[in-house]
Amino acid sequence: MRLPRPRSLNGLILVGFGLVALPLLVAVLWALFSLERLAEQSERLVSTGVAAAENNRLLIEHVGSLDRSARQYNVLGGEERLLWMREDLATLENRLDRMRPLTDKAAATDQLEAIGEAARGIVASLSLPDMRPEQAEAVIERFGPLRDDVSRLTRILSAQVDLELRALQESTREAQEISAWQVAALLPGTIVLVLFFTLLIAKPIRQIDQAIRELGKSGFSHPIRIKGPTDLERLGRQLEWLRQRLLELAQEKNRFLRHMSHELKTPLANIREGADLLLDGTVGDLDTPQREVTGILRSNGIKLQQLIENLLSFSAWQSKNEVLTLTEFPIRALVISVAKQQRLALKGAHIQLRLDVEDMIVVADRDKLRTVLDNLLSNAIKFTPKGGYVTIRAASMPEAFVVEFADTGPGIPEDERPKIFEAFFQGRREQGGPVGGTGIGLSVVNECIQAHEGAIELLDTGEFPGAHFRIVIPQKRMPQAVRLAANG
Repeated sequence: MRLPRPRSLNGLILVGFGLVALPLLVAVLWALFSLERLAEQSERLVSTGVAAAENNRLLIEHVGSLDRSARQYNVLGGEERLLWMREDLATLENRLDRMRPLTDKAAATDQLEAIGEAARGIVASLSLPDMRPEQAEAVIERFGPLRDDVSRLTRILSAQVDLELRALQESTREAQEISAWQVAALLPGTIVLVLFFTLLIAKPIRQIDQAIRELGKSGFSHPIRIKGPTDLERLGRQLEWLRQRLLELAQEKNRFLRHMSHELKTPLANIREGADLLLDGTVGDLDTPQREVTGILRSNGIKLQQLIENLLSFSAWQSKNEVLTLTEFPIRALVISVAKQQRLALKGAHIQLRLDVEDMIVVADRDKLRTVLDNLLSNAIKFTPKGGYVTIRAASMPEAFVVEFADTGPGIPEDERPKIFEAFFQGRREQGGPVGGTGIGLSVVNECIQAHEGAIELLDTGEFPGAHFRIVIPQKRMPQAVRLAANG
């Protein structure tokens, strides 16, 4: 059972923000409530402490005042002094009434009542008309125990204030511990929620990014399916429409290339056949200048045929219907054969060819590897100035073989290097030779090497002033016909 969730990206972000912020909001509210509660307790404690201290001070003063008035009455007598003593008693009783809430909280009501009873008893005894002096003196002595009762009550109230202070401190510690546990619980929980919603959002975005990358690499074979919020799914459907449109355009381009290539092959075959008949002397002997012109026609016919074959190969590989036929053959003999086909171009441009190829047996598609070597050599000749040289090296490795092409031309600019293996990219520098290129030579080379599960890279070692290519083709596979996986 899938949990319901927002369908749009904005809704998902809002829900994620809400789920992340809700625990934090609860923690903040609880902290505010705790602070308010502690503030109220602190305020009550301060009020209680101040009231207790003030009442204790006044109570001691009232008892002292009553003691003085009682002693004066005992010595001097008189109705006026009796009235003062009774007024001091009334003031003391009023103070005791005001202290009753404090004593109730401290469970000291009995002590409070005892102080009142003792004070009233002293005044009542001294007010008797027939009180003898020795009896009055005994009554006055009862103020000593009364002061002791007052001191005991003061200690009880002070102890109550201390008790409330400790309770406040304990509440503060509990609030701090709860806040610490909340932070400890909220931090990983918040991180988990952030990661969860990040993954929910990041997954379809990664799918979109991967789909765009595949479209940028001309990978139109895989359908685009985006799962996630509705707006991202809608974007995925738009990318799928774009993929289908690009696939249709690519198919139309390939059909155009195939048709044009086939249309060009027939008249070119007639031109080459006519040049071969002239060189063979079938229609009559030719003098030296005529043979040179015929040789040029034949050489350029071969070059045009190679360009057309590249177009056909490129179109076939784009359609993914080409196969590799792996065989064992000597690489040195193949390099020499390709060099012989280019001897007229090398001679005409006064370019020296330097070969450093080991005599080894390799496993590869001979025709495709010939196309690779021929295209790289043709490119090197095009961009190498007269009097320069082209170097071809080949060597074996434990599980692969390496072929290197280098020239003394101007090299490839830094800004063009990422694009040189793209189809129909020709760069800004002018090419030499009587026949211009189509810009698919290196693309065909790259497709063929990828079909062999190999790699080609442009080196910048400083050994050669011009371009320096390095090809590595693994040698693990046995000779067999395999489906070409180019551009897949």
